[in-house]
Amino acid sequence: MHSTGSYSSPYMVTVGDFNNDHRLDIAVANFGTNNIGIFHGYGNGSFESQIQLSTGSSRPITIIVVDFNNDSILDIATADHGTHSVSIFYGYGHENFSPPVTYSTGYDSFPSSLFAGDFNNDNYVDLVVANYGTNNIGILFGKSNRTFEKQITFSTGLGSHPYSVAVGHFNDDGFIDIAIANSGTYEIGVLLNKGNGTFANQTTYSIESAFPYAIDVVDFNQDNRLDIVVTNNGLENIGVLLGYGNGHFENPMMYSTLSYSSISVAIGDLDKDDRLDIVVVNNDTGSIDILLRYFEGFENQMKYSAGSSPQDVAVGDFNNDTRLDIVIANQDSNDVSVLLGNGDGSFENQTRYSAGSHPTSVAVGDFNNDTRLDIVVVNWNSNDVSVLLGNEDGSFENQTRYWAGSYPVYVVVGDFNNDTRLDTVVANSRSNDVSVLLGNGDGSFENQTRYSAGSYPVSVVVGDVNNDSRLDIVVANSFSSDVSVLLGNGDGSFENQAKYSTGFSPSSVVVGDFNNDTRLDIVVADKVNTDVSVLLGNGNGSFENQIRYSVGAAPYSVVVGDFNNDTLLDIIVANLYSNDVSILLGNGDGSFENQI
Repeated sequence: MHSTGSYSSPYMVTVGDFNNDHRLDIAVANFGTNNIGIFHGYGNGSFESQIQLSTGSSRPITIIVVDFNNDSILDIATADHGTHSVSIFYGYGHENFSPPVTYSTGYDSFPSSLFAGDFNNDNYVDLVVANYGTNNIGILFGKSNRTFEKQITFSTGLGSHPYSVAVGHFNDDGFIDIAIANSGTYEIGVLLNKGNGTFANQTTYSIESAFPYAIDVVDFNQDNRLDIVVTNNGLENIGVLLGYGNGHFENPMMYSTLSYSSISVAIGDLDKDDRLDIVVVNNDTGSIDILLRYFEGFENQMKYSAGSSPQDVAVGDFNNDTRLDIVIANQDSNDVSVLLGNGDGSFENQTRYSAGSHPTSVAVGDFNNDTRLDIVVVNWNSNDVSVLLGNEDGSFENQTRYWAGSYPVYVVVGDFNNDTRLDTVVANSRSNDVSVLLGNGDGSFENQTRYSAGSYPVSVVVGDVNNDSRLDIVVANSFSSDVSVLLGNGDGSFENQAKYSTGFSPSSVVVGDFNNDTRLDIVVADKVNTDVSVLLGNGNGSFENQIRYSVGAAPYSVVVGDFNNDTLLDIIVANLYSNDVSILLGNGDGSFENQI
């Protein structure tokens, strides 16, 4: 793991050889800290510490790498959401870059996506940018001196809010065309290139009542005609539009993802059948969907057996074959199920490993620094945690168990003493405390140290709430209707709790920066009060009094993310008794709109 810095909020990553040493490097757009992070590769899978390139106050949201000035050295371009601009960093080839050269994309344009291509066939690289705020696509034509013309815009329609773009030859006329995900009007737009620096009026294709998010173009059905794939926020599907080769496309075919927030898509031949498959990242479910290609369409979802009463799931590559695997905590069968991925979109039948009594929460991490993922499970009825060390082949050693408090219900991992060894923290519901187990780096853990929390802690999260580069702990206490904040000392110990009132019976807690002040805030789902509590952080480990927002009946679980693509954190709550979810859109100042 390579840190991008506290509150960096890395938004997008790309790779390239920036210093011409024939080793791939990494570039990250750090939205929260207004910089680009460069990690130079050693060529063996490891990387140097981050080098930062300041982007001012730009809030970079998209990053691409291109050789703009034809000097055989890669340059970097960013779409700057905060300053409504595009920035170019010219590479010098010796781990150095020029200061940014910035081009305006227009007042309130909020550029959200960026792509490079030669749109007028003059052999100079041009840029296309999706201007979310001004409902248009901007083209910056490259000049002979390797600078760019002032942006020319092409409308995508009133309220269209284009979020992402992709380019390709849609009608075989030799000119690059543009496909657009118009999130505001629930449609895909296509701009056909006339070849003279202008584009035909947009042709649109409806994708029902979803927000198109990420878009890509590729030939799925091997007819030498480009097709379009788009992820949809708001509906549990993605859309595929097959191209006719004349600039027009079939109506979209929808494929289920079982996620309302599919935010990213990648294309590749996963099962080595010479046909392209789709991988979709689901923000709300913490999962990926794999759609394997056959010539008539994509296959339906596949189901796999687990143990009895599966309670929690985590994913990771357990056998280091670059294929994701699955682990599930099975409460009533007192074990965990491991399903190894085959790399063709399918999984092996489960292998089950004994845990303690009534496992309820599972997490993964490399606890013995052997580059193999291990498993930690909390066992509610046996008052302990099970650690299963991973072997090279994806199997696991028998559990080693460590005492926790009374009726532990939740586990997370983090490095609490800054020794690069993963530790664990457990919420103990009946003993009203949390257990911290420091890792020794060899897969074993020290005996627990317990710290008082409130009454009946049920959820825990970690984060640096006082900006001292040390992880702190936040606990939701169900019976005392408050949260406990335990500040970390950096040596694995924690200060006594400070408690802050919430609504009645909080059931879930997460942290995030809701007012863009680089200080972590807290949101809690209040199960009995049918609301959520937001506590804004002061940056010194203390918090303001709660502000409560109504949601559905018995809010049970809460997550945060940017669900309307305005770069401001929003809240989604799962409501247990009303069988629905509530969405509270953030205003960026720490307040939220009424629920949707």
